[in-house]
Amino acid sequence: MSIFRRPDYTSEVTQFIEQLKTNKPTLEAEQRAGRALLWDKKLSLSEQAEYSEARVPQQPYVYGTSSHPNGK
Repeated sequence: MSIFRRPDYTSEVTQFIEQLKTNKPTLEAEQRAGRALLWDKKLSLSEQAEYSEARVPQQPYVYGTSSHPNGK
């Protein structure tokens, strides 16, 4: 062992998460299922085409007033 080696340190947050995972071993699977429910979606090619057609080009300067209702 090296004389410069520090003792192993784990923060309170890491200890809490490890304890949570040991108390509830299905936690990661439940998180993955929740993510798949909301975020991991497959888009069809027609949906992707619709999204790209509906995209509005952004102005070079976002806060510009060129499209001001009064024409100023």
